[in-house]
Amino acid sequence: MDEQPVQLLKETKTLIAATRNHPKRVDYEYERNGTVSIFMFAEPLSGFRQTTARPQRTKTDWAQEVAALLDTRYADCEKVTLVLDNLNTHTKGAFYEAFEPAVARASVKRIEFIYTPKHGSWLNVAACELSAMTRQCLTGRRIGEISELSEEIAAWSAHTNERQRGVDWQFQIDEARTKLKRLYPKIKTG
Repeated sequence: MDEQPVQLLKETKTLIAATRNHPKRVDYEYERNGTVSIFMFAEPLSGFRQTTARPQRTKTDWAQEVAALLDTRYADCEKVTLVLDNLNTHTKGAFYEAFEPAVARASVKRIEFIYTPKHGSWLNVAACELSAMTRQCLTGRRIGEISELSEEIAAWSAHTNERQRGVDWQFQIDEARTKLKRLYPKIKTG
């Protein structure tokens, strides 16, 4: 799981549609309409992605997003492995801020938290999927409302899920120890 902020930009002028002789015309001026946070959940082997947009990125928002998946897609799963970065909102305590203690404890007990190394959040497949979604769905576009953004990213997720494009992760432990040796603890031998 990962998340990213997105700036909402509204058009200030009416677009002029493309004609046979001219391309679509868009005025360079726009109006800023705040920011939202996109939450991405990805299953690298099955090819499943889920994206949602929220007005903010708080501990409660994060816990509610994770709990929603626990209650729906993973309702029958005893244990769920969640790979995530070390963001200050990604904590077990977030569940206790969002839910009653018994509900929070039940959720936390079902999750195995796997944190990416510091400065290694790119090792999280969801971060890579956010990048792909941004390039394929959002780059070069002005989206001014969270409802429109939600529709667009849901359509992207549905299209990607239909193709069931899995992730063929080929970065192995030996390569990681070589390329990322500054991130691994120094082990003294002998």
